Amino acid sequence: MTGYGGGINRHQLRADCARCFGLCCVAPAFAASADFAIDKPAGHACPNLGASFRCGIHADLRPRGFAGCTTYDCFGAGQRIAQETFGGVSWRDAPDNAGRMFAAFAVMRNLHELLYYLDEALTMRPARGLHGELREARSGIEELASGGPDALLALDAAPLRAGVGDLLHRVSALVRGDQGRSRKKDRRGADLVGAVLTGADLRGTNFRGALLIGADLSGADLRLTDLLGADLRGANLGGADLRGAIFLIQSQLDGARGDAATRPPATLACPTHWPG
Repeated sequence: MTGYGGGINRHQLRADCARCFGLCCVAPAFAASADFAIDKPAGHACPNLGASFRCGIHADLRPRGFAGCTTYDCFGAGQRIAQETFGGVSWRDAPDNAGRMFAAFAVMRNLHELLYYLDEALTMRPARGLHGELREARSGIEELASGGPDALLALDAAPLRAGVGDLLHRVSALVRGDQGRSRKKDRRGADLVGAVLTGADLRGTNFRGALLIGADLSGADLRLTDLLGADLRGANLGGADLRGAIFLIQSQLDGARGDAATRPPATLACPTHWPG
């Protein structure tokens, strides 16, 4: 029993590593950097992956140089590929299927990420006029995600991402309202690496896809900001007010720096590695 037959719910859009085959530790490539201690080619298992598909250094990923692993989110795609799409048969038990499983995992992650954001948009009352379109888009993507391996591998996710992205942009404009109407509030895709924005009034700013790596946002007012896809790795969010920020996910907070004075959206939590 997979649990997806009646449609997917929000809980199933969260990673359940106990029901996966360590796909995020095998399928993607990563390069030695501040985020990863070693090079690993795509399709090769990380040396820290154990026989039970669990990470052998999970409790010590950050001190061991694998901070990038702590900020990765598959949105529940791993367990769905493992248990539904491939029927609970692992890539170790069926090595001839490994390549197809890894490729299908990448597609499913795209689909589940879109489902996650559509679900969030459906909770936003200012965008209720778009809820019909949001539900229709969600239903279509869920149908695609329910397909078999061949259907997933034949799928081009780029047009789907573009279409959902446009819809979410309309949602964002409604939610941010007057706060986001100023041209100064449009920082989509901006290069703000290392920017000093301490204490800045950034309410309603569209930071979609912005590079905020290492930026100093301490004490900044980030209420009602759109942070979809913003890169917050190493950003200082100490004392920042993120209440009502939209399309921010837990892994973005996990990659940033903050403290007990940081105020995240109600649906997210301050990471345990932040100082109390």
